[in-house]
Amino acid sequence: MWISVTLQAEADKAEALSDALMEAGALSVSIEDADAGTEAERPQFGEPGHLPTALWDHSRVIALFDGAADPAELGAMLAEAARAAGFDAVPPFSTETVAEQNWVQLTQSQFDPIRITDRLWIVPSWHEAPDADAINIELDPGMAFGTGSHPTTRLCLEWLCEVVTPGCSVLDYGCGSGILGIAAAKLGAGAVLGIDIDEKAVEAARDNAARNHAAVRLQHSAVPVGDTFDLVVANILTNPLCVLAPAISARVAPGGRVALSGVLETQAAQVVEAWAPHIALHVGAAHEGWIRLEGRRPGP
Repeated sequence: MWISVTLQAEADKAEALSDALMEAGALSVSIEDADAGTEAERPQFGEPGHLPTALWDHSRVIALFDGAADPAELGAMLAEAARAAGFDAVPPFSTETVAEQNWVQLTQSQFDPIRITDRLWIVPSWHEAPDADAINIELDPGMAFGTGSHPTTRLCLEWLCEVVTPGCSVLDYGCGSGILGIAAAKLGAGAVLGIDIDEKAVEAARDNAARNHAAVRLQHSAVPVGDTFDLVVANILTNPLCVLAPAISARVAPGGRVALSGVLETQAAQVVEAWAPHIALHVGAAHEGWIRLEGRRPGP
């Protein structure tokens, strides 16, 4: 058994309170938007190289404590944390008891099969495929990004469903879990290569490709890629998409096509400008504030 304590905090003190609760003896601490689920909810996005935005104006700081702690001991820990975080008194809070659960089963229950199109589904290993006649990619949540649930992954998968032709070559730049390369191979692509800067992602992608009997070659991005490809897809982030524009665009064959995601609608112009000397891009699709940029290299 554990005790979960939820405290209210303003943006300027939420992180300090989180740190102080850990110092005072909390087993774990998380910060959430207190306005989540209301019209005042404010999603936050960030990426490497950018300073983080301020936390929500109204935050919930949720701390988990040992269930054996008595009320006086718990009160002392909260008071100590509040003082250390600059509060005059313990902020408003509520407590609840958290019972032992089958956490694996609970986690699995949160992931259902994901329909990308009528042709393509992403199916966790503990589920039956909803459509046995469709292309079903077996993929479990793991350390590497990409399970099909995020809007940017969906945007890229939908693009692959539209453009992959039998035998075409595909490069997945920043492969994460390998989901895009696996989808391309199962949709009928010929030579498929996935690369990533993270060796663990490459290992995860290799395991996922083997599980799905998908012919996908995978390697670390430090290994030179000399080939060009009919299709190049990169689902990473705005900053690296801009910095890597010369390198990624060079891998697109004459007449080949490219799709980029991991870009917010407000960042579209930045990426289009960075790519302008190489390949002209346009917005191909949008979903939940994220976009997919597309382009074609001139050629036959």
